[in-house]
Amino acid sequence: MSAKYTREDIVRLVKEENVKYLRLQFTDLLGTIKNVEIPASQLDKALDNKMMFDGSSIEGFVRIEESDMYLYPDIDTFVIFPWTTEGGKVARFICDVFTPEGNPFMGDPRQILKANLKKAEELGFTAFNLGPEPEFFLFKLDSNGNPTTDLNDQGGYFDFAPLDLGENCRRDIVLTLEEMGFSMEASHHEVAPGQHEIDFKYANAVQAADQIQTFKLVVKTIARKHGLHATFMPKPLFGINGSGMHCNLSLFSGNKNVFEDTTTELGLSETALQFLAGVLKHARGFAAITNPTVNSYKRLVPGYEAPCYVAWSAKNRSPLVRIPASRGLSTRIEVRNPDPAANPYLALTALLSAGLDGITSKLSAPPAIDRNIYVMNELERAENGIDSLPATLKEAIECLKNDAIITEAIGNHALERFIEAKEIEWDMFRTHVHPWEREQYMNY
Repeated sequence: MSAKYTREDIVRLVKEENVKYLRLQFTDLLGTIKNVEIPASQLDKALDNKMMFDGSSIEGFVRIEESDMYLYPDIDTFVIFPWTTEGGKVARFICDVFTPEGNPFMGDPRQILKANLKKAEELGFTAFNLGPEPEFFLFKLDSNGNPTTDLNDQGGYFDFAPLDLGENCRRDIVLTLEEMGFSMEASHHEVAPGQHEIDFKYANAVQAADQIQTFKLVVKTIARKHGLHATFMPKPLFGINGSGMHCNLSLFSGNKNVFEDTTTELGLSETALQFLAGVLKHARGFAAITNPTVNSYKRLVPGYEAPCYVAWSAKNRSPLVRIPASRGLSTRIEVRNPDPAANPYLALTALLSAGLDGITSKLSAPPAIDRNIYVMNELERAENGIDSLPATLKEAIECLKNDAIITEAIGNHALERFIEAKEIEWDMFRTHVHPWEREQYMNY
């Protein structure tokens, strides 16, 4: 994915590799990958930005009377999928969405992120980088190919075969990603049975979000080839850890990581601490973006290593923000509440806007909390100024509505449609009768 192509390169590769179909991919507001598939004969039309689609059919886009949208392929995202289909090889572009007038469509999450990166550039920051740590579960399939709730193994943190029965699947995922241009850093079994993590090298925000979407597609595709179902659901099973997507963030100005300052005790610059302060200030406001499902809040509870409390530390993993030990170009802050159900473009938009508010408002970071917050009682947390993340999606939606910085960053068009979809989701959950209720109350 790091390769830079010219138009001529792509035309040549499509012919040489006998590519039969092209997928023009984009992402809807809820983070779902969408695509328009075209035959390779339409490559020139696609590269001329003339491929149109019906935006009214996409979650959160436009009304039917203003439905025409255009897909502009980002040629740097061209890749030929390593797997083949019965019809031949398939390649893809990730696209930006534009209006018929040629303007960026501000209901497109990728365009929203790009617009907010321009605000960072205006402040002198040339790159906003992300190193993601997405986790996922592997479940067995039934005889009809449908996912079950049976985990593929009973392994634990850093286990290997025979306890880690997902080892071969995970290895094939890594090899496939490397073939597609990813720079892989590590892969391992996570804490919970059937849970896995694969880490890839940090990249600029747009490329990193593109990589997360591609990563999800590859994981699900390769898992299916191994007879397994991969899910990025934050909390698929009660009683074990959920899946997070820790976000390692840094800002650069030219080749300099502006989060580093070797003269301070922690090696963090004033800019880093201000950015951190902004993240803490807006954590409740952006939770609906970084943790966007009803299920997300089943993960954010004490006892399962997920952060519940708005605090930071360089020494322990119970707060929302941790400062990893690496310094130099790797100096970063790790925001630990996002989960892999999040739309990565919107999640990065929210995190960036929160951090930039901390910088422009010259916020001071509160004292670090180096104790285990999970063992503090409510009074101790209050005395230390430690707030809690929202406990439900409904609470998170209300916090989002009241956060002017995050709502401005997302923009009215996308925000209204995102909130509408999430309020419908909450109402469906609220009115549904769940198995737990029948277990508890059928004898009343």
